[in-house]
Amino acid sequence: MRARLAMDILKSFISLLALINPVGAIPFFLSLTSQQSAAEQRRTIRIASISVFCVIAVTTLLGQQIIGFFGISVGSLEVGGGIIMLLMSINMLNAQIGNARSTPEERHEAELKDNVAVVPLAIPLLTGPGSISTVIVYSASFRHWYDRVSLIVIGAVIAALCFGSLSLAEPIARWVGRTGINIGTRLMGLMLSALAVEFIVDGLKALLPNLK
Repeated sequence: MRARLAMDILKSFISLLALINPVGAIPFFLSLTSQQSAAEQRRTIRIASISVFCVIAVTTLLGQQIIGFFGISVGSLEVGGGIIMLLMSINMLNAQIGNARSTPEERHEAELKDNVAVVPLAIPLLTGPGSISTVIVYSASFRHWYDRVSLIVIGAVIAALCFGSLSLAEPIARWVGRTGINIGTRLMGLMLSALAVEFIVDGLKALLPNLK
């Protein structure tokens, strides 16, 4: 039982890390904050990282109630979330951010805004529909409320990783280069595609018990 729980926690961490992909967001962060001063960039990074944590924590605590209110089953969310993850993984394998997170029009409009920390940097560039549905599915798989605390801890760890990668955006971009970022994004996409298939299969099993 504990081994299964540990595996679920590890899968949830890998899934969210691949979906949020802090390193892959660096080119977009640099583009969105190109006109900001150093102090403004630090503030943007801080607010974006806190927002990432808040989205994961709130979704963990209230996600099931939200889907229950709309009458959506966890199995349906697994299939839908898995399809979103699969589409995002295909884009990641092509080293693209994909319109499942945000459209080109939204990113262009964001460049004209003074404050881009929450929208579109934290939502939806970092925490989009894929990561939100993933958190809800994993939180539903944990039987006890204290098991869900692990998801909140994962949210804090990923928020810290976002803070670190965005704080070092320029050195990372210079050292790794666009090619290095693309390679990392493709590796994340490969792992994400496998996890997406598992999501879809588990959801279909829940919706169609005869498949078991």
